[in-house]
Amino acid sequence: MADELRPLRDQIDEIDQQLVDLLAQRLERVAEVGRVKERLGLPIYVPGREAELIAKRRQEAQARGLSPDCIEDVLRRVIRESYASEHDAGFKCLRPDLGSVVLVGGYGRLGQLFAGLFKRSGYEVKILGEDDWAEAKAIVSDAGLVIITVPIRVTEAVIAQLPPLPPDCVLADVTSIKTQPIQAMLTAHPGPVVGLHPMFGPDVPSLAKQLVAYCYGRQPEACRWLVEQMSIWGARAHEVPAAKHDEQMALIQALRHFTSFAYGVHLSEENPDLKLLMALSSPIYRLELMMVGRLFAQDPELYADIILSSPRNTEMIQRFAERLIKVLTLLENEDRQGFVQAFESVRTWFGEYAERFLAESRTMLSKANDAQV
Repeated sequence: MADELRPLRDQIDEIDQQLVDLLAQRLERVAEVGRVKERLGLPIYVPGREAELIAKRRQEAQARGLSPDCIEDVLRRVIRESYASEHDAGFKCLRPDLGSVVLVGGYGRLGQLFAGLFKRSGYEVKILGEDDWAEAKAIVSDAGLVIITVPIRVTEAVIAQLPPLPPDCVLADVTSIKTQPIQAMLTAHPGPVVGLHPMFGPDVPSLAKQLVAYCYGRQPEACRWLVEQMSIWGARAHEVPAAKHDEQMALIQALRHFTSFAYGVHLSEENPDLKLLMALSSPIYRLELMMVGRLFAQDPELYADIILSSPRNTEMIQRFAERLIKVLTLLENEDRQGFVQAFESVRTWFGEYAERFLAESRTMLSKANDAQV
């Protein structure tokens, strides 16, 4: 049997080697594309181009009797690697006359990420760190953009400590709440103000497809170049009013982080055999467990800042706790019909998104299953 399989396996190995060679050639072409985009000032991520490419390959796969979903899955992984390669090529500078970009707290990981992006675009970058405040006035004297990249708990105090900025300097922050920091910036600086919320961590290999929420504070026309520059880097920029942003973040960040934290506390006190728990986990539970474990691999101060950043977050978590007790009562009363009615009510609220999320989650779960050895 082994003799019969060997020539077939050798042929498969040869084809796999050809795939590796083709992928290497593709990345070489991508690097050339990146250099052209840099010269022309084009963004890394062009949604229409990607959608068209994937649609054509799906059609071709269908014609060849291959799974379109499989081909799309492979292509999306290759494209993600391509964005990282384009990221290394450099970016167009939209404001060569800007003056310096000052990152307050820029020695932190997120500050360093933005420092690298601005430098790659040709801007002069300066850092105003914790030990540099004696020179703060000189550091910001020619600034065209100042970005506050310090922890949430000290953001407003640091903004209040800023020396006077040039009148046309854009003042921005990158915290996960917006109302209070924007108000602090409006008070501290009479010029253009914009609040940014990068919805990603400092370990991303590229800003391609990464989301940045932004909230204008004053003189939006003077801040638009910054949003456009982030789009050149590949980010998806989404404008939202500050108050509405903070309402949504209470659900998107504070509540989700808190429930992960609480579940982690519960697991640690139950003290199961974690290795066995993983071995017996279905892909969906493995993903959920990974997301909880991921939280505890990071900086606890950061998550304390996010969850405790606003009374609104505590109020949201309290309402969640009350609803959890209400649902628990259904179980205590063995109220099967009440459970089913509640389930159906929530299904109705999700509407068409329920089926959409089911389809999208299947793709993620298949990848999670593939990752298991």
